[in-house]
Amino acid sequence: MSLLRTNKIRKVEAGFSLIELVIAMTLIGIITTILYTVFNNNFSQFMALQTNNVKHGELSTQSQRMGSLIRGLTDITAATSSELTFYAYLSPRDDTVSLIRYYKSTDGTKLHADVTPMSANPPTGTPITSDQKTITLLDNFYTVSGVNLFTYLDSAGNTLTTPITDLRTIKGVKTTLAVANTVPVITGNETVSVQVSLRNRKSNL
Repeated sequence: MSLLRTNKIRKVEAGFSLIELVIAMTLIGIITTILYTVFNNNFSQFMALQTNNVKHGELSTQSQRMGSLIRGLTDITAATSSELTFYAYLSPRDDTVSLIRYYKSTDGTKLHADVTPMSANPPTGTPITSDQKTITLLDNFYTVSGVNLFTYLDSAGNTLTTPITDLRTIKGVKTTLAVANTVPVITGNETVSVQVSLRNRKSNL
C-alpha cells in the first residue's frame, strides 16, 4: 500500500477534529434556540388567544344575564353610573320578586350582585336580609376610563344625566362590562355592551 493511501485511511479513522465538533455544536445550539423561540412565541400567542376568548365569552354570558333581568325589572330603587338596584323575578315560576343590586367592589376590580328575596311583592313586602346572597359576577372587572358601568336612557333613547331625580323616566339601560387583558402579547381590554328597553314596570312574566 502506498504512503499516500495510508495517510488518507488514517485521516478517515481519526474522525472529526475538535474545531469541527465545536462548529457542529454551535450550529446545533443556534438551530435549537431558533426552534425553541419560534415554538414558545407561537404557544404563548395561542394561549393568549384562548384566554382572550374565555374572557370574551364570560363577558358575553354575564352581559346577557344582566340584560335579561334588567329588561324585565318591575321597579328601580337606585340608579347611578356604577350601581343599579331594582326588583325583578328571577324565574317565571317565582311568585314574588327579589331585590337585586349590581355594583362594583370598593377597589373596582370585581363586579358583584346582591340578591335578596322579598316577603311579598312591593309595596307590602320587605327584603328578607337574612337570606341575602352575594354573587361575584366578574372577579377581574376593569373600569374603562370615561365609560360607565350603567347608562340610562329616556323614552326617546337619549342619555339621562346622573343623578336621576325621577327614576320613572328611565326607559332603557345600557350595561358595559370590561376585563383587562393580562397576557403581554394582547394589549387593550375586552369590552361588551348590552342595551335593553324596560318592557314593563309592573311585571316581567
